[in-house]
Amino acid sequence: MILLVDAGNTRIKWRVVAAGAPLVAVAEGALAHDEVDMLAAVRDRHPQLQRAFGCNVAGADIAARIAAACAGLHLQWLTPTAGCAGVRNLYEHPAQLGADRWAALIGARALHPHACLVVTAGTATTVDLLSAAGEFLGGLILPGVSLMQQALARGTAQLPLADGRFALQPRCTVDAIHSGCLQAQAGAVERMFRQLADQPQALCLLGGGAADSFADLLRIPLRRVDNLVLTGLGAVAGLPPAD
Repeated sequence: MILLVDAGNTRIKWRVVAAGAPLVAVAEGALAHDEVDMLAAVRDRHPQLQRAFGCNVAGADIAARIAAACAGLHLQWLTPTAGCAGVRNLYEHPAQLGADRWAALIGARALHPHACLVVTAGTATTVDLLSAAGEFLGGLILPGVSLMQQALARGTAQLPLADGRFALQPRCTVDAIHSGCLQAQAGAVERMFRQLADQPQALCLLGGGAADSFADLLRIPLRRVDNLVLTGLGAVAGLPPAD
């Protein structure tokens, strides 16, 4: 059995999988950063675990705490490369691609072997193009919905950080802020999808904690998929050992 770990900017998501083709999910969950030590309890509940495989964009301290919680397991971290699991990385410097984006692209390829736009809406929103041939063509990183709202509150004297409602024609400030941030997310996604729209079975795979806030605004072929990073980690973990 393998423990998959996605250490993101806000939360740490995990999944226990059993050997098989494909790997079979046994259990999964999510932890706040200050709860990372609870991964030890996950390890203890599944004594058949032999190794852990993860990706980390949360920093060295979180990586060290995950390693401590996984004591006794063979722990490996995903490193972006020029190619893996049917995906070719066309980043100018492949190793500089975020490990979470790389895992999500691999997960997307495993779920939808056609052209797709891979969108993860969390603390940041990433919008990545994946060709029908499995080539990562490039993508965007923009502030997530909450970060956009916080930036307006921090950077201006009169725009508040307050809950608003979405409206097509906002008529109060808090609604204008909230609606503007959602429209910005949806607009970025739809503009990027235009590059794939004429390809057979092209699809947007949308996940992340903020995805539902603007999913209904999108007018493109769409599939809501959570935990693409874990799916990608599982695809890599299930590959046969390299010679």
